Amino acid sequence: MTERSLVLIKPDGVQRLLVGRVIARFEDRGLKLVGLKLLHVSRELAERHYAIHRDRPFFAGLVAFITSSPLVAMAVEGPNAIGVVRSMVGATRPWEAVPGTIRGDFALEVAQNLIHASDGPETADSELSLWFPEGTLEYAREIDRWALAPEG
Repeated sequence: MTERSLVLIKPDGVQRLLVGRVIARFEDRGLKLVGLKLLHVSRELAERHYAIHRDRPFFAGLVAFITSSPLVAMAVEGPNAIGVVRSMVGATRPWEAVPGTIRGDFALEVAQNLIHASDGPETADSELSLWFPEGTLEYAREIDRWALAPEG
């Protein structure tokens, strides 16, 4: 089943010059980039993104961090993209993330764990419309005939 997921390379990933390496991992896996932008996040967008955490004590810190420096927002597409992306990202707590995952290889603490990924289809739809109100791209890739060939 083809899905789309939001991926954010958070300010620490941008500041640590990991953007290209992170994007390459998703492309190497075969996921298709259908949206990509570098932006300085407004407080309003940050609060809308983290609205589910509004009443938690760490909400202000989340908003402050994500607005502290530019981040990269991307939309990726592929078979079971949400689960594939989540497994590539690794556990939220970097010390629990296995080596080979993005957090397992590059992150040390929860507050700066480099990356965000949608956790389910409804969340992905909501997050993608929030971060890409202009929509994402539809296009064909020649490689998909080879990488995503039907079983048979």
